[in-house]
Amino acid sequence: MGSVPATEFKARCLELMDRVAEKRETFIITKRGKPIAKLVPLERQTREGIFGSLKGKAWIVGDIVGPVLHSKAWETIQEWDQLSAKPETKPRARKRTKP
Repeated sequence: MGSVPATEFKARCLELMDRVAEKRETFIITKRGKPIAKLVPLERQTREGIFGSLKGKAWIVGDIVGPVLHSKAWETIQEWDQLSAKPETKPRARKRTKP
């Protein structure tokens, strides 16, 4: 792990980035002798892409095409919705006041 002053890093940025990528080196960038940043190589990705990345990580259990609930359950839900719905209220007529 090398230490590089910020002014030198500015001048040699691309060169240092190439070294990090090729040789997997790490550099600490300093400003007035104090470390302020760290230049490290990225983790190498072994996957070729997003497609197929979840292969073998999930299983189908049961029917994935059919309805979630039976028809009786849907009827019960509809009845509950009807019972719990607020009745429609008619707007009240305003009382007229004498001028």
